[in-house]
Parts: sequence; structure tokens; C-alpha cells
Amino acid sequence: MEVLKIATAGSVDDGKSTLIGRILYDTKSLTTDKLEAIEKTSKQRGYDYLDFSLATDGLVAEREQGITIDVAHIYFSTAKKSYIIADTPGHVEYTRNMVTGASTSQASIILIDARKGVIEQTNRHFFINNLLRVKDIVVAINKMDLVDYSEEIYNKIKADFSELMNKRDYQDQKITFIPVSALKGDNVVNKTDKMPWYEGQTLLEHLEEIDKADIFNIGTPRFPVQYVIRPKTEEFHDFRGYAGKVYGGNLSVGDDIVVLPSQTKSKIKDIYFYDEKYETASRRSSVTITLENDINVSRGDMIVKDGDLPTIDKQFTANVCWMDSTQLTAGSKYIVQHGINKVLAKVDTIHHKIHPDYSGIDTEVSGLGVNDIASITFKLNKPIFYDQFKNHRTNGSFILIDPQTNNTVGAGFIQ
Repeated sequence: MEVLKIATAGSVDDGKSTLIGRILYDTKSLTTDKLEAIEKTSKQRGYDYLDFSLATDGLVAEREQGITIDVAHIYFSTAKKSYIIADTPGHVEYTRNMVTGASTSQASIILIDARKGVIEQTNRHFFINNLLRVKDIVVAINKMDLVDYSEEIYNKIKADFSELMNKRDYQDQKITFIPVSALKGDNVVNKTDKMPWYEGQTLLEHLEEIDKADIFNIGTPRFPVQYVIRPKTEEFHDFRGYAGKVYGGNLSVGDDIVVLPSQTKSKIKDIYFYDEKYETASRRSSVTITLENDINVSRGDMIVKDGDLPTIDKQFTANVCWMDSTQLTAGSKYIVQHGINKVLAKVDTIHHKIHPDYSGIDTEVSGLGVNDIASITFKLNKPIFYDQFKNHRTNGSFILIDPQTNNTVGAGFIQ
């Protein structure tokens, strides 16, 4: 079954956790004990309704304060799709958490409180989704029940958000506006009769119909080799296979390929999934590939189609979200983990810091603090093979690791 990963973003009290809880409740995805716990806690707090945010806020501090602090991943399925929802916090101080949740998502839900409209945090949420090239964005205008289901207010928020869309640098996005009430369940899973002026789909209907061809950059296959398989049995004495996961496009038997970094050429002989053979390995499938001729291929190498090579270089420029309390400064050294390869890197130049609310850039930057986003050039001790993030999300992204503490301190997106 197809899996769709969705990131959520919303300011404090916009009802994001309640929205997710409502989806789980209306799709009957909550277990009996979880539902009983929600009913019990809601009654203890004196609510005359079920507090669906309790279905997602797992940390004690989250439940006590009524806010989302950490990224939670929620899983549920319908007859058409399986879903993973990355419930991310909306506070400014948790920008790094938002980046983490959205970096691997194919779609995003941005919540707006109908009473507040587009606010500064909305700019930040949209900026991050634009930076991370999320192709399908739902703008869920929530709490419509608290504004008497006003079409005028809905249209005003839609117009304000459309002005924000004009500031983006990534135009290949589909933006869908849906008026909802997470608390009452209007237009979340089930259609409401309280907004007859809205003729569009419910939130779940929209998610069900998202076509994977519309949300992935398909056509540039990359196959990082995870493991070289050499069985020590008489039956497979001469077998040499290369196991990994296909990213970005399809690979087929007979394709002319190049192995990086050696740039040795060959042709795909067979494609295996367990003990079965296939003619084509589709995007995101984990397979074992054999080649026509016996060439040197090792873990960390990459198999690509001949004539469709990535950039091979010891230097690149990227947008980096800094996640550590210790500052990043020019000259600092980190380990760049790009796919399965780890390379020592030095910060060559910090070009500018980016304000993640479309308010501009700072060119006079001495270092980056936690949650800062900046354009940085790195120099590496050996080449890597990469694509621009806008063209290939997997092969255009990396993480930074502090070699002293082994902590992940930053996430980067190659320009």
C-alpha cells in the first residue's frame, strides 16, 4: 500500500494536535484503551467535549502545557493509503524540530486559526515548507466554528496567504485551502453542512487523492550501495550482488550504468527482491542488483544511469539549519553524512543568515546559533556525488555531525 508522509505546522493553540486526533478518531484509528484514556482525562478536566490533542501529545510537559514540543510520528491507514503524520511544534524556538519533520515529508498541513488569520509564525511555517520543497500543501483554516463559519473571514485569510505565496522562490507547489473545525469535525474526515459555500473536498479526501507523481521528482535514479552480497555457498559461489535502495527514479535490467566514484561503466544484469527477479526496480524499492561484468563496487559507492551523473566535487554550498547550542563558525570542522558516506568538512564561508519569515537576510554573520538558517560553503577532504536539493531531495540533503561529541548538529540542503 502507498505510504504518504505528512508534516504539520501551526502556531500555539491553532488546534494542530486536535486536528490529528480528530482524524484518528473519525477514521477509527484510535485503540480502545487510548479512546478511554481521552474520555477519562477530558472528563477530569471538566470538558464537555473530547480533547483529541491527548491522542498525539506524548510528553508530560506537552500535556501539562497544552503545547507540542517534540516531533511525534503518528501512523494510521485507510482503504486507499497508509499515512505517517509528523506532528511538529510551531514555536520559534523549535524551528529545528519543524525542519526535521518536514525534511522527509511529501505533503504538509499548515494550520491557521480563523480568529487570528495569517500571523508571523504562518510566514515561518510556509517558508520552511518552501525551503524543503514540499510539493503539496494544505492550508487548513481551523476553528471555523468560532467565527460562525464565516465565508468572508475564510476568503480574507485565503487572500492574505496568497500574498505570502508571491514571496516564495519555489513555484512548483500545489496549495489547497480547506475550512475546518477540528473540534467539531467539520470538513476533516466528514463533509459538513455548516459551510454550504465551500464546495471543495474534506481534508482526508484531499490526502486520499494526492498522486505520488505530483509530489516526487521522478526521473533521476540514484542507487547508493549499502552492502555487497557474496554468499559463501556452493550454489551461489560466483554471485556478487549490490544491495541498496533506489531513490529518485527507476532502474531496469539492461540499463547502462556508471559506478561512482570510479566512473566504471557496466550494464544491469538482474534485479532481485529476496529470491524473486524483476525487470524494473521502482523508486524507493529496496533491491539487490547484479552487473554484467565483474567490476570493483564497494559499500558507499553509487550506481547511476550512464549520461545522468550527479555533481562530483569536494566543495558545495547549502542552506543549513543549525540545531546545536554551540555556535557554528567559519573554519569549524564537522563530519558531513551524505547518504551512507561520511566525509570530513570545513566551514569555508558563511554567506548570509536567512530570516525564515521572508523578512530578508543578514550578510554580517560571525556564527550560527540554534535554529538559525544560513547559506554556507563547505570544503571536503574527498569528493561526494550530489544533486541540488530542488532536483533530488534525497541526494541533495545531508546532516552535520560534531566529531567531538558525535551529536547531529545541523541539517543541510544543497543549492
